[in-house]
Amino acid sequence: MELKQRLDPKYIFIGLYVVIFLLYVIIGLQPAKAKTYAVSGRLEIPSIGLVSDITDTGLVDGALETPESIVGSYSENANKTFLYGHSSTVFNGLHHIKINDTINVNGTSYKVVDSAILPKSAISMKEILKSETSDTIIIMTCAGDLYSDGDASHRLIITAVIQ
Repeated sequence: MELKQRLDPKYIFIGLYVVIFLLYVIIGLQPAKAKTYAVSGRLEIPSIGLVSDITDTGLVDGALETPESIVGSYSENANKTFLYGHSSTVFNGLHHIKINDTINVNGTSYKVVDSAILPKSAISMKEILKSETSDTIIIMTCAGDLYSDGDASHRLIITAVIQ
């Protein structure tokens, strides 16, 4: 009877639970987290006189928190970084950027290859964050009609690739 108790699935489950708990406590085993590649540092766009710190914001309850007066950064892929900020503060002159302008992120130069204003409803964040074949920066800010809640009808999206 004693052997039967030791082989009871309930006791096996409890034993496994204790072993896993001890692994967490003793060696600091942590559950796997989604890897992010966001950057912190400095953004410079010489053609429009923009210089800003960048902060890795990450997701808060599944959403991105936009910093008040600097650039936020988020990425799920090693070769694509999404930078964003308010059009009323850090990106107030972003609409002046032109194709072939240079964007510097932490000393690495990128060339602007696209600039578009799209309705907010037409934007897929999954598409914006997807991996690319070369190092790419996507910059996004509000554009179009401003709403009383601080949001806007459109988004200005700048795409730049490594030079």
